[in-house]
Amino acid sequence: MWGLEYLDPMFYVMFYPVIFIYGICIGSFLNVVILRLPKNESLVKSSSHCMTCGAKIKFYDNVPIISWILLKGKCRNCGEKISAQYPIVEALNGIMYIISFVAFGIGWKAIIYCIFFSLLIVIGFMDWNTLEIDIRMLIGIVILIIPSIIFKVDDLSILQRIIGAICISVPFFIIGEVSGAYIKKRTGEKVRGIELGDTLLMFCSGLIVGSKVICVSAFFGVILAAICGMIYKHVTGDSKFAFGPYLSIGIALASLFGNNLIDWYVLNFLTFE
Repeated sequence: MWGLEYLDPMFYVMFYPVIFIYGICIGSFLNVVILRLPKNESLVKSSSHCMTCGAKIKFYDNVPIISWILLKGKCRNCGEKISAQYPIVEALNGIMYIISFVAFGIGWKAIIYCIFFSLLIVIGFMDWNTLEIDIRMLIGIVILIIPSIIFKVDDLSILQRIIGAICISVPFFIIGEVSGAYIKKRTGEKVRGIELGDTLLMFCSGLIVGSKVICVSAFFGVILAAICGMIYKHVTGDSKFAFGPYLSIGIALASLFGNNLIDWYVLNFLTFE
């Protein structure tokens, strides 16, 4: 906190809409990253354009969320549908920014977690689209450790961060290796039950959130993946789906509520008279 908790309530009435606007504008750039990074295209050199007809998107058609709604989700030039991913990513990023400042207060922790959540959004949507997690996004998460330590945004020691990095990623790696060997033996395919990208995501995130939160993250992620995976297989008949989006959701939820959930569990179930 920066000592702003006692400001007039009107400050917050003005502050949170500004944070949301910043969030959706950055969310617009996240869409560029999600679409272009897997293709190794420049993120800054080429202007926004329709993915179907190639027409450049005018500035007034590139306003986050609003333009998509006004255009009814279609390109002004060719009328082709524009993916709902665009406004979803923008709105989600804006909402997560507000939640970060509400949960952590106005300070460095909220700023760092805003960046962290943006990286998770990119990882989740990119994995959903391509079934791959880009190593550059994981490096971005690791880099966040530096300001986290410098600004002392939490009470995590270096040891707690290291334990957080390995306590889930190591079991994930072992499961991936064993399942990969089994699947290859049965089908001849080189497929792992848990891919290396998912393992590295938990490793890097564990360095940020520590052992307690990363364990809750894995719990949330696995439960969500199991439920949604069964639905996905029932609808499509395909058992292969992206794990990264569910892990990303689990990490975000646990970052916000994990410590409170652990405290509640300990108080209600592990406290002895």
